[in-house]
Amino acid sequence: MLERSFEKKALEGVRVIDFSWIVAGPQCTRLLADFGAEVIKVENEAALDYCRNILPINAEGSPNRSGLFNTLNRNKKSVTLNVMHPTGMDKLKELISISDVVVENFSSRVLEKWGLSYKELKEIRPDIIYCSMSGFGHSGRDRDYVTWGPTAQALSGLTFMSGLPGEESAGWGFSYMDHTGGFYGALAILMALKHRNVSGEGQHLDISQVEAGIGMTGTAILDFTVNGRPFRRDGMPPGNTAPDTKFAPHNSYKCKGVDRWCVIAVTNQKEWNSFSEAIGNPKWTTNKKFSTMELRYQHQVKMDEKIGSWTRDKTPHEVMHHLQSFGVPAGAIQTPRERVEEDPQLEHRNFLPSVSHGELGDTRVEAMPMKLSETPWKLHSASPLLSEHSAEIYMDLLGVSGADFSSFLEEGIT
Repeated sequence: MLERSFEKKALEGVRVIDFSWIVAGPQCTRLLADFGAEVIKVENEAALDYCRNILPINAEGSPNRSGLFNTLNRNKKSVTLNVMHPTGMDKLKELISISDVVVENFSSRVLEKWGLSYKELKEIRPDIIYCSMSGFGHSGRDRDYVTWGPTAQALSGLTFMSGLPGEESAGWGFSYMDHTGGFYGALAILMALKHRNVSGEGQHLDISQVEAGIGMTGTAILDFTVNGRPFRRDGMPPGNTAPDTKFAPHNSYKCKGVDRWCVIAVTNQKEWNSFSEAIGNPKWTTNKKFSTMELRYQHQVKMDEKIGSWTRDKTPHEVMHHLQSFGVPAGAIQTPRERVEEDPQLEHRNFLPSVSHGELGDTRVEAMPMKLSETPWKLHSASPLLSEHSAEIYMDLLGVSGADFSSFLEEGIT
């Protein structure tokens, strides 16, 4: 259900020209759009956003059916504009002149080649806020390298830190640094808007994904600086995991159903006593070899067999709720459907609201995780169809006549 349109919007009146693509930039501008900014996504049919082409299996080859694109670009407008055509470039500069923010996530040389560097855009609008999001930033030796999230993760050391001791690095499996970079970009834009409201000055925001990733390795860097140890040591758990934790029971236990499990973690003697009571104080729990945490850890294989015989005829949620009622840490390992569509906490917070899409009909997208009491985020529109708002932007915003707009279509300007 769409949010009520009369509610206050934190970024109402802010217009953003969005050159970005794939994940990092669209994540940044989605945050701005969700809180009220007018985000105009500038697209070119000859070089579409890569995410428009990530389609479901057996889906028709439409650029409007990508789930990833649709969730990253809700609440935005789409205009197609050929910047290689002189008239197209003129109209783009005119659009920038009446906008507040420009966002791009290309390597440093791309917009410079187009004649759209920060220096050049300042001549169009002196107080423009120009947000550049790239792997290494727009200065220094590596400024021209092309990266994306997984590359930034590897270069920051995060990939090396991931995985089991003694094994090859596992990596993260997705472009998490793209999402992190997007949040940094949105934060920088908000600070720049605040500064401009006070001083009247725009500025260039230079975001480095690699540096953002290095900032997430703080504990490992401190360990290396103080103790000379590398980011990950053979035979030791990665990340911040304590190497001397010997809790027992501390495992996943088979439950009723196909591949259904529940996690149980007993961390002290009080919880062990509560656990024993919860499962009916069976005789085996009083066995001397299970009397202390150290002994339970030594005999955990045999103990886990006993616990598994208790859990296997119960559902994961039955085990979880029963043990939690006795103060024992336990959690059901959820299926994707349970986690996303049936979780009562997420349902309570309306984590997957619906919105009507031009080609897909009613679709669900994830909500913003932050709830602002006075200026909440709003889902007012689905992601735009390619060029959906071109007529509106050319004619209503830029004052192009209907006849000229038709000519633009014929000449490939839009």
